[in-house]
Amino acid sequence: METPLKFTSMRQDNESDRLQILVILQEIARALSTAWDLDSTLDLISKKTTEIMGMDSCSIYLLEPDNKTLRLRASSGLSQRALGRATLAVGEGMTGYSVEQNQPIFAADAQHDPHFKWVDRTEENVFHSLLAVPLNIEAQEHAIGGMNVQTKTYHEFTGYEIELLQLISALAAGALAKAQILDKQQQQIHELQALATVSEAMTSPQYLDDLLNIVTEMAAKTMNASVCSLFLINEQGTYLELKSAQRFGGPYEHRPPHLVGTGIIGRVAQSGKAIYSADVRKDSRYSANELATSEGLVSLLSVPLIVRERVIGVLNCYTAEKRSFTQEQKTLFMTLANQTALAIENAQLVTNTAVLREMHHRIKNNLQTIAMLMELQKGDAHKLTTHQVLETNIHRVRSIATVHEILSERGFKLVDVKEVLERIGHSTAVSLVGPHQEISIEVIGDSLSLPSRIATSITIVVNELLQNALEHGFIDQKKGEIEISFGRSKEEIIILVRDDGRGIPEDLKPGLGLEIAQTIIQDDLQGAVKFNRRQPKGTEVSIRLPRKIENLIESVVE
Repeated sequence: METPLKFTSMRQDNESDRLQILVILQEIARALSTAWDLDSTLDLISKKTTEIMGMDSCSIYLLEPDNKTLRLRASSGLSQRALGRATLAVGEGMTGYSVEQNQPIFAADAQHDPHFKWVDRTEENVFHSLLAVPLNIEAQEHAIGGMNVQTKTYHEFTGYEIELLQLISALAAGALAKAQILDKQQQQIHELQALATVSEAMTSPQYLDDLLNIVTEMAAKTMNASVCSLFLINEQGTYLELKSAQRFGGPYEHRPPHLVGTGIIGRVAQSGKAIYSADVRKDSRYSANELATSEGLVSLLSVPLIVRERVIGVLNCYTAEKRSFTQEQKTLFMTLANQTALAIENAQLVTNTAVLREMHHRIKNNLQTIAMLMELQKGDAHKLTTHQVLETNIHRVRSIATVHEILSERGFKLVDVKEVLERIGHSTAVSLVGPHQEISIEVIGDSLSLPSRIATSITIVVNELLQNALEHGFIDQKKGEIEISFGRSKEEIIILVRDDGRGIPEDLKPGLGLEIAQTIIQDDLQGAVKFNRRQPKGTEVSIRLPRKIENLIESVVE
């Protein structure tokens, strides 16, 4: 590997030194020819310039689309956490002044130069001397940025060092312009891919949650955002509810429902017009300034989701630094929002159709279950009164209806069995406990969320056990307690139904209710049931189910 050339002070009339400059520039040009994307080009220029000129740091600032702000994009000596965040206004600091005046500026004691400015996060206090030059392209009226070199010792920059950095900057500007064009083309490809992805989702049978996650992920990548979040207006039209958020580089605190008409996103939802905030940490229109500060959120572009002239939600793009969005970026984000609104409507239609199909399937299955139980009961019909038959089946129907009630409230994926049994326990106590009895039914333990088919089976079993306890366990008692508890071991789900009633007889012959419970537990739930006498009195029914039932996927029959 060749030993890298380093620039040394030269006499103006030394022809060999002129040749050295040409060799140095050729080396930089050769290195730049291997870089294509903007970031690697910037990194290579800063490192190569530092190495060749024998400096301690080389930093490059590029002009933002607003033509007013210079953003630090590469540095070989400043703090890396400042990259992409530290900014200078054109004319501000020695580098900004160099760009504004379109000429070099330098100082051996830079910190006392009238144009010097400390730049946040750069940790440049270890450097003393600074030479800055603009990055110019002949075909363009304005510089595309500026670059500087710094030393840790006090250094008087020579004419040749100034000339060399200007020559390097001319080469760098051309390479950076080429890289910016390629990056812009790549960005446009990403934007088209994002729009294509959302368009594809719009015509695909996606569930809404999956669709919204696709949208926020694509939006965050396309806009190079710190956070992209999507809120939908509730059915009453009063609140915005967070439905999806994608964050890169840290946590994003869950947002509670947001009142339509308040704050920036509430105003967007109410007016149907986009709002831009340069800094939400200081914007009085923003309703969570302190939270934005703690989470490192700065600029915000918030646009409405509109379908058929109706606002259905808001799409937000947050950045980690102050950013002015270009008109192209705003147009892209609005286009993404419009596509998303149509996709959401399509997904809701698909979801509603799927829900109706799923409801039909589950109701049909549960009606078949009730028919099966009544068929089993026919064999004991001569032992029961009409009232008993009707009352038993009413409670079975109510227990299944309770599962469907919670499904309609919480969604069609999982059911909290504890909540179902609390409701059944309450209704059972009201209807089956005698007028002169005080029998409490308590459900204890952690919540137990299971697929609805499994939850329905457990509900039927516990309902049978409750009815059996109330009908046979407390015949001669005015007071009593029934306790239903849940627990988990590594391998099993354990459900215990305990009472302090008369207790099971020694010669127990299970009736229809207990036979139903045993059959469902063993055949449908692949579990085991055991009946135990309690001391001094009462009964305990232990149900043990394998943990694998928590992950059973319900099949939908067309």
